[in-house]
Amino acid sequence: MSIDSAESSDAEVFFGRFQLDKRRRQLLKDGVEVRIGSRGFDILIALTERAGELVSKRDLLFSVWRDVVVDEAVLRVHVASLRRALGEGQDGARYIVTVSGRGYSFVAPIERKRGNGLASSGYVPPPRHGRQFPSIPRLFVGRDEVVDDLCALIVKQHFVSVVGAGGIGKTTVAGAIIRRLQAEFGDEGAVFVDLGAVDEPGLVAGAVLSAVGCPLGGAEPLAELLGFVAGKRILIVLDSCEHLLDAASHLASQLFQCTSGVCLLVTSREALNVEGEIVHLLSPLACPTDDVPSAADAMATPAVRLFMDRASSAGFEGALNDADAPVVSEICRRTDGIALAIELVASRVGTYGLRGVAGLLASHMELSLTGQRNAVPRHRTLQAMLDWSFRLLAESEQRVLSNLSIFVGLFTIEAACSVAGSGERKSAEVEIAIARLVDKSLV
Repeated sequence: MSIDSAESSDAEVFFGRFQLDKRRRQLLKDGVEVRIGSRGFDILIALTERAGELVSKRDLLFSVWRDVVVDEAVLRVHVASLRRALGEGQDGARYIVTVSGRGYSFVAPIERKRGNGLASSGYVPPPRHGRQFPSIPRLFVGRDEVVDDLCALIVKQHFVSVVGAGGIGKTTVAGAIIRRLQAEFGDEGAVFVDLGAVDEPGLVAGAVLSAVGCPLGGAEPLAELLGFVAGKRILIVLDSCEHLLDAASHLASQLFQCTSGVCLLVTSREALNVEGEIVHLLSPLACPTDDVPSAADAMATPAVRLFMDRASSAGFEGALNDADAPVVSEICRRTDGIALAIELVASRVGTYGLRGVAGLLASHMELSLTGQRNAVPRHRTLQAMLDWSFRLLAESEQRVLSNLSIFVGLFTIEAACSVAGSGERKSAEVEIAIARLVDKSLV
């Protein structure tokens, strides 16, 4: 909705102690005008008009600056100024939430007064983003049995975490599970929360509140959430928790302990390690075990089937033959059966051919291959995926992981200590660091 049409629909908007008068272009706090500038006023109109929704930076720039080309940094400056004017954070007040890399959302409950003088009743609840589930790929291979088992486990145990390396397919599995369990929980009883889009621990509970359809109002989002879901039978999926482990662990623990009808599915590169959690380690896609498999034997494995499907989408014509089956099998083994890596490599087959792609991998070019433009930034290249995981590590863990990079394939703990440690104490520290890296799905 454009600003012009917004001004002609709801003339006044009320939130907290504020009154936004669109016709007079005034923001009042307890009846006293608050000066926020013309751009700040337009930003506030755009956000309140879509309260509870994610408003992208692009949409805001278009609405506020129209045909003028400005940098995103200008938008950030105006949003920061608007937050200060609203008193964001004072007495627990929350108005504008930043969704990292994507945009902004107005999260305070609002009331509207239309041009005919009739006020809307109650709050305007935010749209239920949680009903927007992750897409399931056209070819879903190698996971049907896992999905079936996890569905049964979630219904029985109420709290399951799917843990695995970045790009291995945790979100895809979660999407399949939530769709399969919709009949069990009903159309309104399953929500998906993408915590990968949340960059502040304090916003985790609010993100879940928004997903379940509860208006954000008080200073204690977790208490509001527990009260809202009490007595409800609902499936909540918390996706990509690895960068918010403490906040996600606390929230999941409270939901599990304080509710009886809530079922939790968590995806993360590391387990939450809280009471009640059942951890499922998601395995890589199976690859051919023979060095020289036939085409039929290779296509019997999910890794090769995924590779050939993505290669066909990228312009490769024809079926896999016996001569190329060992080449494709080696490519899949080199990717360790990680779905994202397979897809990124296969996307170049149309340009380089099967053997050309094998040559790229031999030159260690796979880290820089780019994937789909609509993927989240950390999944656009393998390098970005690894950088995301690396930044989450403690300095000692980063150092040990860097030292371990000389190994290809299996290695012993003694070999690891010889390259990453010196002396008995140092070796003990290396062993502890390796144990943590295993927990974080990096070794």
